[in-house]
Amino acid sequence: MARKRGQNEGSIYQRADGRWVAAITVPGTQQRVFRYGKTRVEARQKLKVLLSDLDAGVQVGRPAETLQTYLLRWLQTIRPTVRERTWEGYESIVRVRILPHLGTTPIRTLTPDMVQALYAVLGEQRLSAHSIRRTHAVLHRAMGQAVRWKLLAHNPTDAAQPPRAAREEMRTLAREETSTLIDGTHGRREHALYVVAVSAGLRLGELLGLRWSDIDLDGARLVVQRTLQRTRDAGLVFAEPKTGKSRRTVLLSKRAVQALREHRILQIQERLASGPAWQEQNLVFPNTTGGPADPGSTSAAFGATLKRLALPSIRFHDLRHTCATLLLGQGVHAKVVSEMLGHSSIVITMDTYSHVVPVMHADAAHTMDRILGS
Repeated sequence: MARKRGQNEGSIYQRADGRWVAAITVPGTQQRVFRYGKTRVEARQKLKVLLSDLDAGVQVGRPAETLQTYLLRWLQTIRPTVRERTWEGYESIVRVRILPHLGTTPIRTLTPDMVQALYAVLGEQRLSAHSIRRTHAVLHRAMGQAVRWKLLAHNPTDAAQPPRAAREEMRTLAREETSTLIDGTHGRREHALYVVAVSAGLRLGELLGLRWSDIDLDGARLVVQRTLQRTRDAGLVFAEPKTGKSRRTVLLSKRAVQALREHRILQIQERLASGPAWQEQNLVFPNTTGGPADPGSTSAAFGATLKRLALPSIRFHDLRHTCATLLLGQGVHAKVVSEMLGHSSIVITMDTYSHVVPVMHADAAHTMDRILGS
């Protein structure tokens, strides 16, 4: 027999089949919500959770929803709010890494130890620490939305700890190697692309998204206003820059201006040779018929160029790192480099290029010696 409880305190009782029941009435309604346990202690704990959820405003009377149902609904809800490439990354993580292990789990029963166990399984499958941390970030964001939607009282991923990501050694070109790349491609179609990449620090998508209207050669500056991305469904598309700070103005070196002037002449010749096959989109670095250049093909061509010039094998994105490393190593202020690269904070710049800090400190010490006298 259940003991008498106060208003909204719920009740615990044992059914004829031996199971224990925790029950509450949702305030303002006649709806009764039940949780079941094998023992009174288990039922009491579930009643405690029910009352806590009720106090937090959680919709305790809502029909049970599995993590799969919820995550698929969440993905569709956020799709208009993020870039398509970002959404595709979220969708892939949910589909490939989370749902096969936790998809049938009711969302309200997901616990930190279950999330922690997921990370352990992914690690056993030889997924990198960086990839597991990305999985954690996506699941944390999704569960945070569940809290805001009053489906959960707390985010179960808050207490789960993804593995620490090992810092990978950054690969860049040295000053002499950079000169070899620039000099070794002079007169070739890709020359200006590499010059702007290594001297202005633009991302590959930003470079391929540049239009001539974004560049003022007389004023030696360009404006980053879009990026080119390959998406799963739509193919190559132009999108907003990565962040608000990514939309920026970058001053160009004389070498970059000269390379762009020469590149424009070569492009006019290419357009005339293509005739009606040319698709004019005013792109600075288009494919051979004027349309958007494929990022994958551009990266592959860069790799072939490095091999031809006997240079170290690096990613195209590492030209951006090369730009920052060379500038910081020559004493250019980190704030200037941060704004040039479009980082959201100088902290990101200093953390990313911390390997240059000892050189900067040494330069600072030498400067102080010149000021005070050694």
